[in-house]
Amino acid sequence: MSRPQVVVHANQELLAAAAAARLVTALVDAQSARGSASLVLTGGRTGNAVLEQVRQLAARDAVDWGRVDMYWGDERFLPAGHPDRNETQARAALLDHIPVEAARVHAVEPSDGRFGDDPDAAAAAYAEVLAKAGAAVPAFDVCLLGVGEEGHTASIFPDSPAVHETERTVVAVRDCPKPPPTRVSLTLPAIRAAREVWLMTTGEAKADPVAQALTGVSEVDIPAAGARGAERTLWLLDRTAAARVPA
Repeated sequence: MSRPQVVVHANQELLAAAAAARLVTALVDAQSARGSASLVLTGGRTGNAVLEQVRQLAARDAVDWGRVDMYWGDERFLPAGHPDRNETQARAALLDHIPVEAARVHAVEPSDGRFGDDPDAAAAAYAEVLAKAGAAVPAFDVCLLGVGEEGHTASIFPDSPAVHETERTVVAVRDCPKPPPTRVSLTLPAIRAAREVWLMTTGEAKADPVAQALTGVSEVDIPAAGARGAERTLWLLDRTAAARVPA
């Protein structure tokens, strides 16, 4: 796995703008090298701000969006179209505004979908989606992730069953410490299959978990510490989130 690199921006707005430009370049490079690109999306304030910035970039059309496969690192297990679903937010921020192919948008089944209110079945089905694109999981070109105040990433929370998972690529997550309590998430082994993992977060409340993740704490205690890319691990922070990172 790669060693973490840290990039600090003055504030959230500059972080989102810079990450958007970086993302467009990464997707163009991936398509040039392999013909297509794969991207794992994340929710949250920062993740959606990045997608909105991509939408506004004139350079966004340098990407052939018809040759990008979209996945999600985690999803809130809610009905289709629910405003709190990461899919719903990503569509509003970017996907509804670019010429993506429907067959390349790989969303997690909702709680009113074909498996009903069964997150385990939805997780197993998403693992099958991943397996169709790779041996067990695709080597995603870029995996976007956020970091929570307690150090969670995707929907992998400290000392939860998900953080101890070593075999499955997707799991149902119950009893989350923040709402909604039921989710579907990629596991750390699936995340670590990505070529590049970008962890993006802002705000003073994130300073402690960011510093711990970057100074060798166990992924069981701070799951974000275990999110590494095969070729690159990039932490994109604002000044307040980076305040306690050792120089």
